[in-house]
Amino acid sequence: MPQRSRAKAWVLVFLILFLAVVASVSYLGWRQTVPGVQSLSTPPRFLGQKTPFTVVLEARRGNVTQVEVRVAQSGKATTVAKQEGALGRRVEIPVVVDSAALGLREGSATIEVWARDDFWRPLRRADRAIAGHSVTVDLTPPKIELLAATRYLSPGGSGLVAFRVTGAARTDVSAGPLVFPSFAFGPEDRGARVALIALPWDFDPAVSLAIRATDEAGNAASRGIPAEIRPRKFPRDTIEIKDAFLQAKVPELLPQRPTTQPLVEGFLVINRDLRRQAEDAKRRISGTTADKPLWQGPFVQPRNTKVFANFAELRTYVHAGREIDRQVHYGYDLASTRQSPVPSANKGVVVFAEPLTIYGNTVVVDHGLGLQTLYAHLSSTTVKVGDAVEKGQELARTGSTGLAIGDHLHYEVLVNGVSVTPLEWWDTKWIRDHIGKPLKEAGLPEISGAEARAEEPAARPAPRPARRRR
Repeated sequence: MPQRSRAKAWVLVFLILFLAVVASVSYLGWRQTVPGVQSLSTPPRFLGQKTPFTVVLEARRGNVTQVEVRVAQSGKATTVAKQEGALGRRVEIPVVVDSAALGLREGSATIEVWARDDFWRPLRRADRAIAGHSVTVDLTPPKIELLAATRYLSPGGSGLVAFRVTGAARTDVSAGPLVFPSFAFGPEDRGARVALIALPWDFDPAVSLAIRATDEAGNAASRGIPAEIRPRKFPRDTIEIKDAFLQAKVPELLPQRPTTQPLVEGFLVINRDLRRQAEDAKRRISGTTADKPLWQGPFVQPRNTKVFANFAELRTYVHAGREIDRQVHYGYDLASTRQSPVPSANKGVVVFAEPLTIYGNTVVVDHGLGLQTLYAHLSSTTVKVGDAVEKGQELARTGSTGLAIGDHLHYEVLVNGVSVTPLEWWDTKWIRDHIGKPLKEAGLPEISGAEARAEEPAARPAPRPARRRR
C-alpha cells in the first residue's frame, strides 16, 4: 500500500476515534447537565396550628424516587413528609404541618422541598433542596366578640346577629349545615359585621347557631349565638290533581316528555325534580346581593289580596282518589283579581326575571344583606335584571304560569336562599324588635324605618289563610 494511502487511513481512524470521544463526552456532559426534579406548587404563606397542603413535583427525565419536605426554624429542620420508591414522573405529596407537635413558634420559618430522580448521571449530585419557601407561623386564632343578636327565633323565621372579628380572613354565621354570609356594617373603625340568619321550616332546635372565623393560617374560632328557639306549627292541605290540569301543565313544563309516558309520571318529575331545581336556583340567586340594606321599614302585602295558601304548608297530592306525592309549599299564595298588579314589597334591585321551572315567570328582588323577595306565576313582567325598584312599584301582573291551577301570586321572602315566613317581614313591630333592636344594642346605625322603640303597639295581623282548595 502506498505511503500516502496509509496516512489517509490513519487520519480517518483518528477522526473516528476523536468523534467517538467527543460524542461520548458530549453525551455524558448532557446527562450530567439534565435538570433534576422541579417543584410545581407553592405552599401556603402561613402555617397555623395544623395546616394541610400538597407538594407537586415533576421529574424532567425519568421518575421521582425520593421526596422529603422539611420545616426549618431557628436553625433546626424537621421532616414533615417523606416518600421513597418509584413514585412516577409527576407526584403529589400530601403534607400536614402540626405546629405544636413540631415545637414551632410564631414568627418566620422556611418550608424546604428535597427530591431526587432515577435519571443516571456520571457524577452523583449532592442532595440539596430543590425549593425553599418563606412562611410565617401564626398560632393565634381569630377573636370573636358578639355584640348583639335576635333573642327569639322560630322555625321558618329569621333574625340578625352583630359581631366583631379580629385577625380573620373569612367569617360567616352557621345554623347547622346552613351558612350565611356576613357584611361589614357601620363605621369602619368599629370593625363590626352583621348577618341575617334564617331557620328552615323543619329546623331542629338542638342544632347550634354559631359565628365562625378562619384566618389565613387556617386557625379557626367559633362562638355560639344565644337564642331561644320557639316552636311553630305549620298547616297541612290536600291538593286534588285532575286530568285536565295534567293535560294542560305537563306538556307546558315538560315538553321533552315522551307522549307515551303517563301524565301522572310526568307530573311527578315536575313536582319533584323541577321543584328541586328551582330550590337550587334560589340558592344561587341569593349570591347576588348588596352588601348593605336597601329596604326601608316593613314589607308590603299587595292591596286587596287574600292569603289562601300558607307558608310551609305540607301538601298531599291526590289523583283519582290515590295519594301520589307530598311536598312543602314555600311562601304565600295571594289571590286577587285576574292579572292584578304585583308591587315590589320594598326597595331593592331586580336580580332575576325569567321563567323558573314550577314557578313559571318569576321576578326576584334583592333588598341587601341576603334578603330577597320572589314573585311567581306571573303572566307578564315590567322589569329587567339590574332595575332599581321602589316600595310599591309595579313589577309584573299575576298569572297562572308554572305549576299553578288558577291566576294568583306566589310570594316568598328569602334569606340567603332559605324561605322564611313573609308574615314577619310584613310586621312593623317584628322588624323593629328582631332587626332594629339588635342593631341598637350593638351601637350600630339602624335601618331607616326599622328603628327600635321602647314601646310599640301591636301590628295589625296579616290575613289568615282561608281553607280553600286549589
